[in-house]
Amino acid sequence: MAQRLLLRRFLASAISRKPPQSRWAPLISRALQTPQHRPGDLAITPSQARPLHTTRVCSTTFNIQDGPDFQDRVVNSETPVVVDFHAQWCGPCKILGPRLEKVVAKQHGKVVMAKVDIDDHTDLAIEYEVSAVPTVLAIKNGDVVDKFLVLISRPFWS
Repeated sequence: MAQRLLLRRFLASAISRKPPQSRWAPLISRALQTPQHRPGDLAITPSQARPLHTTRVCSTTFNIQDGPDFQDRVVNSETPVVVDFHAQWCGPCKILGPRLEKVVAKQHGKVVMAKVDIDDHTDLAIEYEVSAVPTVLAIKNGDVVDKFLVLISRPFWS
């Protein structure tokens, strides 16, 4: 049910924005013209639909795939790189990651951000002496120019 509503919103916003014609345009318009809802379903009109953007929010952020990818995209980069060493299970990483992405996105390409999952790339974590997560490095011309750890400790009264 929710998937159907999401698809209708997407299709309604796609048609209302009048994108350039593509090979999918006839299929989308045909899908919108044929009523495919049952009596209990909610019908959404284009004026009720919110736009669903399919472009990436931050094109300056990327995930590292392996060691050679890190070498190519970070160490050999002419643009300064913020490297976020994180883990899926890390709560502070989930808070810091999106904030870093927003800050990097505001730089409009002057800085890029690489995300390294330490569980997938332990060799990189060891090489860059990551002792806790999240750890953030600033790398320029292949050299680490700055580093900080986000350590959340217990309050002194507990």
